[in-house]
Amino acid sequence: MGLGAVSGLLLVSATILVLGALSWGEMVFAPAAFAVFIVMVVWPLQAFLERLMPRMLAMLITVIVTLVSVVALLTLFAWGMSVVGQWLIRNGARFQELYAMATAWLEGHGFPVAGQISETFNTAWMVRMVQAMLARLNGLAGFATLVFAFAVLGLLEVRPLARRLAAAKDSFGGIDMLAVGRETAAHFRTYMLVRSVASAVTGAVVWFFAYMVGLELPAAWGAIAFTLNYIPFLGPLVATLLPALFALVQFESFQVALLVLVSLTVVQFVIGSYLEPIITGSTLSISPFAVMFMVFLWSLLWGLTGAFIGVPILVAVLTISRRIPSMRWLNVLVADGKG
Repeated sequence: MGLGAVSGLLLVSATILVLGALSWGEMVFAPAAFAVFIVMVVWPLQAFLERLMPRMLAMLITVIVTLVSVVALLTLFAWGMSVVGQWLIRNGARFQELYAMATAWLEGHGFPVAGQISETFNTAWMVRMVQAMLARLNGLAGFATLVFAFAVLGLLEVRPLARRLAAAKDSFGGIDMLAVGRETAAHFRTYMLVRSVASAVTGAVVWFFAYMVGLELPAAWGAIAFTLNYIPFLGPLVATLLPALFALVQFESFQVALLVLVSLTVVQFVIGSYLEPIITGSTLSISPFAVMFMVFLWSLLWGLTGAFIGVPILVAVLTISRRIPSMRWLNVLVADGKG
């Protein structure tokens, strides 16, 4: 076995071990990763306020603004899902009836497995699914508390850490870690700007479309689309499939449901393929395959929180690898083909 093969095997083994450790230590590593992300995003506000008032007061205002923003986002999602859940309870019988019709059609065309599935399908199952999503959201309270505890400590450490990194710049193999941190933070802020603008546009378009086609709960669909768009790939997928499913029940028409599905898919495609690149330029030119892979990988490791933080982690890794000649192949590998 050659030296290159041995090095590759060691790299794969080390990667598997690191990912296993991150999954095992999710309760600590996931909040810490979120806290670092938050600190890098909100630090400009903290630095600006420090020029106007004492440091601790500036940090308190920064934490409050961040906390209010996150709580408002989660509350909006919870409201949208609760409204949809209430509609589901009121119209559960219609779901059951349509599903039974679909089951009969499939069985008539040689798909007997549909009958087995229908035995476990009922309105209560769908209600439990929505309730489980809301319960998962409520379970984020403890996670959020730990995240903000780490974030407060992180905000206190930014300036001392910057001084230590500046003093020890020769200790990192010639890599200016202070510059890496600043560049990563700038990329994180660009990423959040892109997600926020895209989410706002998506939510507004989904609300308008739902209102125009007569789909019930247009405000709830807009709120769900807005909040879920912060999770790449998985969020837009759910925000597209749910309204199409409910359109099928409301209108009892596969044609209308297909219209909703295709229209919302086009909306997501246009925003993701044209609007977001206009905002980011070449700053975050990552291939869609790499984005999808990171979303699924980190959702496997850390669940819903990992689905959100996966792409920022990739952005941080690419920022570091760009400054290491032996790792620049990674940037070439995951770069967007449009760049």
